[in-house]
Amino acid sequence: MPKFFAAVDKIKPVYDVTYKVVLFICKILLIGDILITTMSVLGRYVPFIPDPSWSEEVVLTLMSYMAVLSAALAIRRGAHIRMTAFDKYLPKKLLAVLDILADVFVFILAVVMVVLGWKYATTLGAKGTYVSMPTVSRFWMYFPIPVAGVAMIVFGLEAIYNHVKVFFVKEDK
Repeated sequence: MPKFFAAVDKIKPVYDVTYKVVLFICKILLIGDILITTMSVLGRYVPFIPDPSWSEEVVLTLMSYMAVLSAALAIRRGAHIRMTAFDKYLPKKLLAVLDILADVFVFILAVVMVVLGWKYATTLGAKGTYVSMPTVSRFWMYFPIPVAGVAMIVFGLEAIYNHVKVFFVKEDK
């Protein structure tokens, strides 16, 4: 069985690259948010700087992308919200089983996000437009949900694998 884990461990660089790409996207979205918000605020007080009507909706859309993508990043780091008050009182094996159970539920949530998020983006979202940008579909407002669901699936698979691996591979110290 350790040979299986050694073989699967070779794809860890794919997870590393995926993590870096999603993190980079989050950074770009944050920069965009800051720049658009700065322009909008300055546009209210400085006469020669424009205050576009679309700024609020774009900032909110970028924030929604950032929120769900950063939640996916937290899965890989194990930084999502969890109850750890009783961890020191529980046996290590039980904790590992509970971690796997939590990972499975997060994985199920990710699948639901992909399926229903795509459904909403292509149906409800595709029918509407932004108020301040009537040529832009609201698809882009709903699209972060399936995108984050895909990232959560990728990182959830890695988390489940790492927790299952604890049962079969003894770590050298």
